[in-house]
Amino acid sequence: MLDKLEILPPDPILGIGQLFNEEKDPNKVGLSVGVYQTETSHTPVLAAVKKAESDMLSKQDSKVYIPQAGDPAFLAGMNKLIFGEELLAANSDRIASIMVPGGCGGLRVGAEVINAARPGADIWLSTPTWGNHFPLLQSAGLTMQSYAYYDSLKGVVDFEAMLDAFQQIPEQGIALLHACCHNPTGADLTADQWHQLFDVIVERKLIPFIDAAYLGFSGSLEDDCLPIRIAAQRVPEAIVVTSCSKNFGLYRERTGMLSFIGDNAVAAQSVGMSKARQSYSMSPFHGGGIVGTILANETLTTEWVDEVYFMRDRMNELRAEFAQQMNNKQSIRDFSFIASNRGMFSNLGINKEHVIRLREEFKIYMLESSRINIAGLARSKMDYTTDCIARVLTT
Repeated sequence: MLDKLEILPPDPILGIGQLFNEEKDPNKVGLSVGVYQTETSHTPVLAAVKKAESDMLSKQDSKVYIPQAGDPAFLAGMNKLIFGEELLAANSDRIASIMVPGGCGGLRVGAEVINAARPGADIWLSTPTWGNHFPLLQSAGLTMQSYAYYDSLKGVVDFEAMLDAFQQIPEQGIALLHACCHNPTGADLTADQWHQLFDVIVERKLIPFIDAAYLGFSGSLEDDCLPIRIAAQRVPEAIVVTSCSKNFGLYRERTGMLSFIGDNAVAAQSVGMSKARQSYSMSPFHGGGIVGTILANETLTTEWVDEVYFMRDRMNELRAEFAQQMNNKQSIRDFSFIASNRGMFSNLGINKEHVIRLREEFKIYMLESSRINIAGLARSKMDYTTDCIARVLTT
């Protein structure tokens, strides 16, 4: 049986990461895989996570199954975090959540719930969007459509084109939105633009499917939850996926939450749990237990928030330095937009040939779309990186 199978090509993101790991050149620079890194290219365990994990394990006296929906402390803490205490209380009968294995698990289960309610449903994704959105949603049975989002020349959201595209989506259409730190561009909507977009969403009776993978990496946690809270207040139905990989640093623990908003949220939750049962049965506990422990403890929560904002501020400083150096070293392209983008990612807007040359000649690894992980930049290699990019642009 297995001899009928052929080796598949590597994942376009993870494959570049593997090439980087195999590279022997000490000057190599890895800008592909989306993980936070320190100046020494290390991805640390957050101090709040270490304390919470130690406390959790010291009190743990059983490995029995957790409830099917997930750890109660995790669900309570995460719901309060993303919706806010007041809004959550006012909509307690309209919000139902389940713990899922990371943002990817949430996207897939959410897509399966949509497909159960509307088989083969169309779902509109931004142009561009994160590459893994397509296989996650398409393999659940949904049909991919696209809406205008990004002005690649200016490096900003083309908001007028986006509004026009949303006006063309049929009523009851489902639109995938990035809550903040848009992947792969780093170009986000302003607060005012979010309100304008939701005017159209309400008018067109659209259903937002919000992917929140980087809360706290753009502005404050409150600011970054804005589209989620607008959805809870203004639309009859919405789906929200929240990942704990980046802001809690729980990459390998696969921790996330899938939330349904609407009068029939409990039914949607039950379908989500059924779909999970058919696949992986239930979410692993460890990461969710850590998050629940942090969010139930005011001191740990404060420490965690400080760590999130430290990572955010460091990435913004790297952005500013990178943009300044690039503009000082060449005049082919204005890289000022990099400083105004937010989160881990930006698209450099250079062509595939430039990307390949950077990898082969200078051992600088990024996706062939020219998406870079700004957190992968170390100040010790900033001059080298910007020199090489400027060189391929000018020679």
